[in-house]
Amino acid sequence: MATLWNNYRYLILRRFVQIGLLLLYFGANHWGWTILMGNLSSSNLLGVVPLSDPYAALQMLAAGAVLAADLLIGVAIIGIFYLLVGGRVFCSWVCPINMITDAAAYLRRVLDIDRNQKRQPATRSMRYWVLVLSLIISAAMGITAFEFISPISMVHRGIIFGLGFGWAAMLIIFLFDLFVLKNGWCGHLCPLGGFYSLLGKFSLIRVQHTVENCTACMKCKTVCPERQVLHMVDKESLPVLSGECTNCARCIEVCDDNALGFSIRNLANNKKTGE
Repeated sequence: MATLWNNYRYLILRRFVQIGLLLLYFGANHWGWTILMGNLSSSNLLGVVPLSDPYAALQMLAAGAVLAADLLIGVAIIGIFYLLVGGRVFCSWVCPINMITDAAAYLRRVLDIDRNQKRQPATRSMRYWVLVLSLIISAAMGITAFEFISPISMVHRGIIFGLGFGWAAMLIIFLFDLFVLKNGWCGHLCPLGGFYSLLGKFSLIRVQHTVENCTACMKCKTVCPERQVLHMVDKESLPVLSGECTNCARCIEVCDDNALGFSIRNLANNKKTGE
């Protein structure tokens, strides 16, 4: 039991957070709870604290909207939070799509699809182009372009208010990630993930690699949804500084050598320098 917990402790905690948030939103809509009301773009905590997605607000600004004071406060709260803990923590700890893409990634490994599939000519920079395009369309059409078609919003609204198009969005993303492109939606296309990766470049909480403990088993890279961020594995002791890291901690869980763990940015280097 202890081994099972050690190997999946962060995954269990992530699912607890994701499902717990969905339950709070569901409870607000169906049972009148006031703990967390709204949606992932704009929420209200305990009926007092506004919480707003900075990327949605950016689209609103591009569309020509004037942002209310409470929305700006909500943007500041969420922005500061993700600047501290890591922008793409949203992707692995909050976003409901993560449960779908994780399932597809697991099946890809079980079915060994990567070995039998030709490498796709896709680059992870596509999500940044989609991000820029969404802002251009928002400005040109006067709408929040990505929010209008976002599968994240479709799935979230579907779960909270009744699944409609949410089923279709979940199925399309699952099949796309499973058969077309590994980590296709989150790792290559989603502009929200791209936006939070920009915030994540400045975050304090990092995965730290200790090369002295590493036996080069590469289990970490097998499970990592953004394996390019682990370029230092078996090479040198470094923190993962890329904003594309989601801090999902799967690499930490599968590492039997205690070569990976969470640290505060620059803390390990400062300690080493002070010795």
